[in-house]
Amino acid sequence: MAVHESARVRPDVVVESTTAATTRAPVHLHRIEITARTFFTLLLVLATCWALLKLTPVILMIVASLMLVGALNPVVERLEARGWRRGFAISVVFTVLVLVTAILITLTFPALLAQGAALMEREPALREQLAQWLSERRFTAPLAQSIRRINYGALLGDSTAVALSTSIRTLEILAYAAGAIFLSLYVMLDRDRLRGALFALVPRTHHISLSRVLLNLERIVGGYIRGQVITSALMGVFMFVLLQVAGAESALAIAVFAALVDVLPYIGGLLMLAPALLATLPMGPVVALTVLGLIVVYQELESRLLIPLLYGRSLRLPSSVVLVALLAGGALYGVVGALLALPVAAAALMLLEELRVELPGETETPDKERQREADVVNEKEYTARTEGLPAQEAAAVALEMTDDRTKDEAAAAEEAAVIAALRGAEETADVARSNAATK
Repeated sequence: MAVHESARVRPDVVVESTTAATTRAPVHLHRIEITARTFFTLLLVLATCWALLKLTPVILMIVASLMLVGALNPVVERLEARGWRRGFAISVVFTVLVLVTAILITLTFPALLAQGAALMEREPALREQLAQWLSERRFTAPLAQSIRRINYGALLGDSTAVALSTSIRTLEILAYAAGAIFLSLYVMLDRDRLRGALFALVPRTHHISLSRVLLNLERIVGGYIRGQVITSALMGVFMFVLLQVAGAESALAIAVFAALVDVLPYIGGLLMLAPALLATLPMGPVVALTVLGLIVVYQELESRLLIPLLYGRSLRLPSSVVLVALLAGGALYGVVGALLALPVAAAALMLLEELRVELPGETETPDKERQREADVVNEKEYTARTEGLPAQEAAAVALEMTDDRTKDEAAAAEEAAVIAALRGAEETADVARSNAATK
């Protein structure tokens, strides 16, 4: 029987196919098994995340109370240094705080409500006047039509539901604020025991680093709150005097609003311009533009002079970090999140530096090397001084040593700055003498 040549099976092809089949990589099947420990760990992580989300208001209250402690504790310690008992000093500080707050609310709240209601009643007329002024200019004419077509009902929704939700939210904020105040009072009264419990959880070889972190946190938070209170008060006084001189109505309401929004960098300066413009439009465009110009000038002076003078090094953040922190805090927790964003961001950067977390591209500096060497020496001295002492007394010793070292470093830095300034003056004088001799 004849077989076609192309249909014959070539021996070399058969051998090659057999070889390829035998040398083909075997298929491995991987079996994934989830152990009971992994399953329960995953459940624990999910439950923790869910609990943190539910406890967000409580966490914010705790953070706010700790910020209040950081702001008031230096005042209490100064009174203690003058011979006052700590409990009496704390009671005096909180009593003064409550009295000042009550007096301010009593003096301003009724007038604030009246002026706010009057401003809301006059808002349509003021908005129409602004639209009329914009329509007379070629480039702003389209904006005038948009201002006239503003529908507050569509923006806010049902007024009854909005009023109810706003009232409930206000009561919640007041309740959490009261809780933060009482919690801060408890923390300050029971400072030694709480501090001793914290130090007991950390090995004694790290107590010096922990004390420096606590002191830096107090410096950052306390400096931020004290500086913000002063800058907000100055902004409110400036706005009130300026609007009163300009003859604008509702000056108190706008001044209080400006003081409140001044806590928001960049954004607060823009928010306070709109009510000031609406309030001064009845006096004419010249007065309105003059008021806006003076507000912008004051904001520049505040950012260039007041903030560096009041805050010092307590809250020096890059502009990009400030903006991202504000946006993240506002997106997560609204106005409260935006208020807490800056000190939290500053504290996080400080912790990264203190915990020696090396960021990508970061190189070791001589200052960090000297600090690490000093930490080793201080930790040895601290271990020798606190051997056999309870955690509360050991914590006090660690904080005292760290505070003394911080003061010595600040004095050395100030002395170095004075020496550098004197050397610069001497070099300038030498250059001047040489120029005079050349002439």
